[in-house]
Amino acid sequence: MATITGTYEPVEEESAGVLAWLIRLTLLFFIGAVLVSVALLSLLAAFRVHYAERITPGVSVLGTALDGMTRDEAIAALDAQFTYDAATIFTFRDGERTWQLSAGTLGLSFDSAATVDQALAVSRPHDVLGGLRDQADTWFNGRAIAPIIHYDQNRALAQLERIAAEVERPAQDSALTVGDDYALSVTPGQTGRTLDIDATLETLNARMLALSGGGEIPLVIHESAPQVWHAEDAIHSVQVATSAPVHLTATTEDGETLGPWTITPEQIAALLQVRAINGADEAIRYDATIDLSGYAAALNQLAAGLRTEPADGRFRFDNNTRQLVAIQPPQLGRALNVNATLERLQDAVFSEDARTVQMVFNYVQPQYHAGLSGEELGITELIGSATTYYHGSDNNRRHNIAEGAARLNGIIIAPGDEFSFNDHIGDITYESGFRDGHVIVGGNTVTGVGGGICQVSTTIFRAALNGGYWITERNTHAYRVHYYELNNQWPGLDAAIWSPDRDLKFRNDTPHHMLIETVISPNESTLTFNLYSQSIGRTVELVEPEIRAQVPAPPERFISNPDLSLGEIRQVEMAAEGMDVVVIRRVTEADGSTRTDRVFTHYLPWSAAFEVAPGDPRLQSRAGGG
Repeated sequence: MATITGTYEPVEEESAGVLAWLIRLTLLFFIGAVLVSVALLSLLAAFRVHYAERITPGVSVLGTALDGMTRDEAIAALDAQFTYDAATIFTFRDGERTWQLSAGTLGLSFDSAATVDQALAVSRPHDVLGGLRDQADTWFNGRAIAPIIHYDQNRALAQLERIAAEVERPAQDSALTVGDDYALSVTPGQTGRTLDIDATLETLNARMLALSGGGEIPLVIHESAPQVWHAEDAIHSVQVATSAPVHLTATTEDGETLGPWTITPEQIAALLQVRAINGADEAIRYDATIDLSGYAAALNQLAAGLRTEPADGRFRFDNNTRQLVAIQPPQLGRALNVNATLERLQDAVFSEDARTVQMVFNYVQPQYHAGLSGEELGITELIGSATTYYHGSDNNRRHNIAEGAARLNGIIIAPGDEFSFNDHIGDITYESGFRDGHVIVGGNTVTGVGGGICQVSTTIFRAALNGGYWITERNTHAYRVHYYELNNQWPGLDAAIWSPDRDLKFRNDTPHHMLIETVISPNESTLTFNLYSQSIGRTVELVEPEIRAQVPAPPERFISNPDLSLGEIRQVEMAAEGMDVVVIRRVTEADGSTRTDRVFTHYLPWSAAFEVAPGDPRLQSRAGGG
């Protein structure tokens, strides 16, 4: 028997069954869609029928919701809501006079019926499908209908014409007449006034159409001057000008009143001028004037004595906050403003009551005032410092050191400026606060005013050396002063001054300002100078001094002092050997460049000196002096 082999394939009946089910499902979906569409159309039709004579939900006018209202209901609601025409008041002003009118009186009205018809139009679209879409959008998102406002400008114009009748007037000339008794009388002039209705109406229109909240509307008034004007003003001015004298006064910086300087009525009358002039508007005016320029020379003579120069403030550096703190307030400078003072005098001549005039000054702010900060000036850190000692100094020397240090405390030196010790110390006199002390004059120690002030110049000289500043003038003492070598300080670093011939000067050769601060410690007998500025990367090294050509001190000397009793003795000078001293200062800049400064001092040998009473036998000894 033969065997037949092959592949199996499903019968056609199974394919036919699947196709039949797909057809049935398609028919069912189509029928369902038709039924849903019919239902939606029925609902939309019902919605349109319901709102055919009512306002679609979501529609509002002037913030009032009109959902579902009929035309009459909506009109009633809007009429109750809209009160602008009656409640809004516009005030027309002319100086102190006012006219108040409501918006309704001025011609504004609200057409509620037309506005409601606009709202109903949403429910009655010409395009059914488009209208349904718009109604749905209105329901869900809302729609505000603009109110229909009518504005009758003729009514506003009529009201402004009524106001014009009250404010307008013709121009009237001023006239001078002479009576039977030859007395001069004046008919005052009058300015003409015309209301610019168009300009005023333009402002009103903008307010009304914007439904603004009323308020004030200035009337636009045009004035016309008469041909002859203000004759009475000129006569009155002359009467006032000659009624009383005018006084000029000034005030000093301390509040003391200077003057008065007086201009009499007779002097005023001699300078008055009355004339007729043509104004810019071609009107003729009578004007009274006075020419006080002749007093300018006298004011210029007074100006020199009233002038004060501005004075810079004094400051200290607060190490905690790193800010400047004022220790002496700045003082404004002032100079007399002659022209402005003459103008005040002229005004006073024609014033009935203000006939005393204060001089006018121009004020000048000093360079260093309280509004400045350390950062602005470049004063942020300590740059150089030095301390000297004055143990054993008498009271007068201590006083002079403190007085001199105080005059330098807190001053600021600008970039590039040169510091002059004598300029800042000022006069060293009894009147300026200094006392007697021992000073070196012509190679001798004598009693003179200001003894001890060289301790101040020596200390700031050393601070400037330590800060690397360029020394432009320095003078030495004739012999070594023991105060400057206390506590093992080096010789050769003193700076003598003698005003005005010998000075100590150094230059602030940096781009930053420098603040000088002095610190006195009476208990420790120390004087310290601190120089504050901002580092430019400069370093300073002082090399231990080289001492050459040493010469022993001469024998002691005795000096007569009538203030001493016999047997009393007072040492006024210490013995000091003579020598030449060289101190080297190396200054290294930020770029690595180095300069070497040589500080040279030649000291004479000096004997110890003692003061004794007249008749002391030591005055006759070989060691004695005069």
